[in-house]
Amino acid sequence: MKEKRNAAMVCFSGGQDSTTCLFWAKKQFERVEAVCFTYGQKHSAEVEVARRIAEKSDVPFHLLDVSLISQLDRSCSLTNSTVVMDEVKPQDSYPNTFVPGRNMVFLTFAAILARSLGIYDLVTGVSEADYSGYPDCRDTFIRSLNVTLNLAMDEQFVLHTPLMYRDKCGVWALADELGVFDLVRNETLTCYNGIPADGCGHCPACTLRRKGLEEYLKWKEGK
Repeated sequence: MKEKRNAAMVCFSGGQDSTTCLFWAKKQFERVEAVCFTYGQKHSAEVEVARRIAEKSDVPFHLLDVSLISQLDRSCSLTNSTVVMDEVKPQDSYPNTFVPGRNMVFLTFAAILARSLGIYDLVTGVSEADYSGYPDCRDTFIRSLNVTLNLAMDEQFVLHTPLMYRDKCGVWALADELGVFDLVRNETLTCYNGIPADGCGHCPACTLRRKGLEEYLKWKEGK
């Protein structure tokens, strides 16, 4: 089998999780490239944040338009400005920040692009330890898609999920370990309302981010 394990493609949004994964990949692989997606999201700020961080990190940046996905389900508050965002997860259903099929589409297009560049390791920041209830963040989904991509393209892709079993406190810890804590805290965009750094403070993404940061800083002070 030919050597394929010296490079990685990171699914990159410029947020806390994917930025931490970007620098994790830079530690693990000789060559790292990043792919970002426009998917009909209400704000485009995350794309420019991602581009800026990639350039600052000397990582080639690819931008793919998969905005068709936003036309298929109009109930998502991230892609439809007329839908009021759920700030608390509803009982017995997914929050309306869930974009159906998003991670499947992202990783599929990332794999196609990566293959064309001779890259067979894909990195994504999904986690089932501390998330908003999205089914496409689960390890079972990632494993299943990994098999599907390999069968579909007759290749041996490896999907890496360095955050899969880390809660947000653990993600902050990893960013600190990688030496990018300040960058992640001050330059990333996690907020669903498109506000960088600490964000709006009340959307689900900001709530998780802040809770994890407070837990990590408290733990660090007590060491």
